[in-house]
Amino acid sequence: MSVRQALGRGLQLGRALLLRFTAKPGPICGWGRAERPGPAAGWSRGERPRPAAGPGGEPRGLGLPERYRFFRQSVAGLAARLQRQFVLRARGGVGPCGRAVFLAFGLGLGLVEEKQAEGRRAASACQEIQAIFTQKNKLLPDPLDTGHWQGFRLEEYLIGRSLGKGCSAAVYEATVPTVPQNLKGAEHHGLLTRRGPDVIPQEETEENMTQPPAFPLAIKMMWNISAGSSSEAILSTMSQELVPASRVALAGEYGAVTFRRSKRGPKQLAPHPNIIRVFRAFTSSVPLLPGALVDYPDVLPPCLHPDGLGHGRTLFLVMKNYPCTLRQYLCTAAPNPRLATMMILQLLEGVDHLVQQGIAHRDLKSDNILVELDADGCPWLVITDFGCCLADERIGLQLPFTSWYVDRGGNGCLMAPEVSTAQPGPRAVINYSKADAWAVGAIAYELCGLANPFYGQGPAHLESRTYQEAQLPPLPGSVPLETRCLVSSLLQREASKRPSARVAANVLHLSLWGDHILALKNLKLDKMVGWLLQQSAATLLANRLTEKSCVETKMKMLFLANLECEALCQAALLLHSWRAAP
Repeated sequence: MSVRQALGRGLQLGRALLLRFTAKPGPICGWGRAERPGPAAGWSRGERPRPAAGPGGEPRGLGLPERYRFFRQSVAGLAARLQRQFVLRARGGVGPCGRAVFLAFGLGLGLVEEKQAEGRRAASACQEIQAIFTQKNKLLPDPLDTGHWQGFRLEEYLIGRSLGKGCSAAVYEATVPTVPQNLKGAEHHGLLTRRGPDVIPQEETEENMTQPPAFPLAIKMMWNISAGSSSEAILSTMSQELVPASRVALAGEYGAVTFRRSKRGPKQLAPHPNIIRVFRAFTSSVPLLPGALVDYPDVLPPCLHPDGLGHGRTLFLVMKNYPCTLRQYLCTAAPNPRLATMMILQLLEGVDHLVQQGIAHRDLKSDNILVELDADGCPWLVITDFGCCLADERIGLQLPFTSWYVDRGGNGCLMAPEVSTAQPGPRAVINYSKADAWAVGAIAYELCGLANPFYGQGPAHLESRTYQEAQLPPLPGSVPLETRCLVSSLLQREASKRPSARVAANVLHLSLWGDHILALKNLKLDKMVGWLLQQSAATLLANRLTEKSCVETKMKMLFLANLECEALCQAALLLHSWRAAP
């Protein structure tokens, strides 16, 4: 038997064994039942079976990533070297020992090649599903992006009651007058005109108006103490607040000119359903809004309050108005275990989007998460307040920590261990790639009905700098096993032991909707792909049948839009290991 015959025989035998002892692949694998190679397909002993070719000559449905090309080239080079060595020794022939070596080598190569072909089929299917749902997940158009409305001046809005204030801003509900009758009605109800924006006093809105106007928007007024009064200085100093701004948010009176001058502006975050979107951003004179003299007199300009320290001009951000924060929601509601799992999942989806964009929020807490309810009362979570985020184009998620003066972010209680224990030095760097995922693990306690272990004082209080994993309080037994194990994994002190936000999100997706596929003892990629195709069809149908998708449908669409074969396999392995553990 020649060398070529030995290799061909080994490859043939390897494929034959795989086709006999493994699950039959479906049409997604690139071979239909009639196309599957074998003796019945008509190829002879010396031929190499090949899948059906597409228009470009490549196997149909099979992408060939660069790493697989490198592998096959390496194997081919090794085979050529072995062949030359045996040929030189045997002077044109191969003895029984050499034939056995080549037969075993061919068999191994056939096994590896078929296994990688299965992986390529799965990766190709995931890419195709991802492309479909990426288009389906595009957000609705900007509600203020119309030819009849600009929205770049504060005077164009009607401002209602205060929604709250933080350490750097105050937020008010707002609306826009779509027709002149709204303006007349506003004047009838006592709008404060000629004092900056139109303002509806809170007392009159609650007591005298039988049908108060809707306020679909929220305006966030930043407190300007150190930026100065020039628009360029304000936009530069508060640039982190502009990270979630939409494409047209900065196209107004000042933004289009001054913001482009900045050579070190922040990244612009691509839209995501679980992250706030800023529709308009502009500078304007600071008005005297309801409650200002009581709630934040010190940050007002001296012209509005004698003891005020603020400047006369500041930054305003226009966003969607959400009913409440997550902290407010949890004060009145107790999510059941499945609902809590879905809320954790939404936060992980938002964090994964930030990581993929090279952005770290660094201030995740229940006060910085907004909530709205769908038609079934299921909460939809949105991450907001990017004032402390890390969004530098030059460094990404790796922050040089050269001195204690470097800003490590806000909310020290929920600061990941690798951040809170970092020590400054000439070459010190803080990696934020898994810091926000750690914060989600801590917030998960609040979602599951317990106190956050990293808040408060007393013996139960933990500090991220010093705690040990054994000190973490157990979650209630009613919480699913997968959720409990995932929270423990997210709160591992060593970042290298934590799953990424993408893998963590996939774990919850699989545990919520893929339990029957995970129950299989011998789970194969082809079966996983079949399940993904079923999920895709069902999700598309559910999304089409209802005008407003429920939270579960939205989450499935996000899962399919972020489908990656490797991350999905990692999640499945984690779930199997947790379920197999005693």
